[in-house]
Amino acid sequence: MNLTVIGQGYVGLTLAIGAARAGHEVVGFDIDEDLIANLSLGKTFVPGIQQDIIRDLILNKSYLPSSSIQKLKKSEVVIITVPTPLDVNRNPDFKYLTSASKLIAESIDTDCLIVNESTSYPGTLRNFIKPIIESESKRHFLYAAAPERIDPGNNQWNLSNTPRVISGLTQESTEAAVGLYKTFCSQVITVSSPEVAEASKLFENTFRQVNIALANEFSVISNRIGFSAHEAISAAATKPFGFMPFFPGIGVGGHCIPIDPTYLSYAAEAAGVQASLINLANNTNLKMIEHTIDLLKSKISKKINGMTIQLAGISYKPGIADLRESPALTLMDRLAEYGAEVSWCDPHVIEYKGKKSEELNPKVDLGLIITPHKEINFEIWKAAKTEVFDLSANANSYGWAKIF
Repeated sequence: MNLTVIGQGYVGLTLAIGAARAGHEVVGFDIDEDLIANLSLGKTFVPGIQQDIIRDLILNKSYLPSSSIQKLKKSEVVIITVPTPLDVNRNPDFKYLTSASKLIAESIDTDCLIVNESTSYPGTLRNFIKPIIESESKRHFLYAAAPERIDPGNNQWNLSNTPRVISGLTQESTEAAVGLYKTFCSQVITVSSPEVAEASKLFENTFRQVNIALANEFSVISNRIGFSAHEAISAAATKPFGFMPFFPGIGVGGHCIPIDPTYLSYAAEAAGVQASLINLANNTNLKMIEHTIDLLKSKISKKINGMTIQLAGISYKPGIADLRESPALTLMDRLAEYGAEVSWCDPHVIEYKGKKSEELNPKVDLGLIITPHKEINFEIWKAAKTEVFDLSANANSYGWAKIF
């Protein structure tokens, strides 16, 4: 099939390459011309996608990265994989979905299947995307929702073996979408409506946000009482049933957990329901930066003002370069506001705000482990007996003090 994927970030590129390898002719569309130029050379920032694979698919004309609207006109399928971020007030921002919907309406010359993978509130496909498109286009389109489930850097679960939840606005659109996704997904699950599919994605990540917030609140309690939350949670996890461990940290990052619950809260409040628990979880996790700074103040002998502090890992999770919503960035800003001289070491992040990653410095006053990438040589700090606090939610293999 002739297939267009709008948006070539983590989600869109993974989907485009997977569909191309399954035998479809795929246009990977993005308005970022620098990104398209790099993809055209086979260069990619997405973990798990090898550059030679992209080059081979381009050479075989199975995958075409493009920012040309002309390439969309004869598409049999258009899949939307644009970002759905929060605005400066942490409210849902629909500008990319709006642009993608208008682009489809203005560009597609043929009747086709339109699938939304971008995460948004229940009713987005029916009440937002479809009306925008049909207000400007008279074509007969089929509409389906198939929320993305990409986990960057996950070597076990990928596009192919992660079950996909799908529903169309009509039986015809459901069948068309299921038929397509079965060509590159091993398990497709149909539900009764797009709203159920959209809500399932939001609930997955709201579940995680709420439980991380519980772990973070537990760490505040444990600090006041005087025991290790991390150790207590690890002990609780020895129970072989009825428990799933979540560990405290300085906050949550990525495109899903910090954002998706807000879209669910938005939908709830639009329906006249107060999402009290969801909002509390969001606020609890956002407050962890200040709680972390308070803990640091209580545990170090010097004032933060004038200290040299280095962060180990600033991406939101190990093994990737993704900085979206990474709480490490906020922590760096706050430490700098307190007067610290802040540097960072992250082998996956080449540059951030004009500064580059540095090797671990054994002479800093304080080292903070945020995201313990396996490529970071922590023996440097260990050998120098650098004062180090482990702020990560990961297991501590060096015996450094976990601050939570």
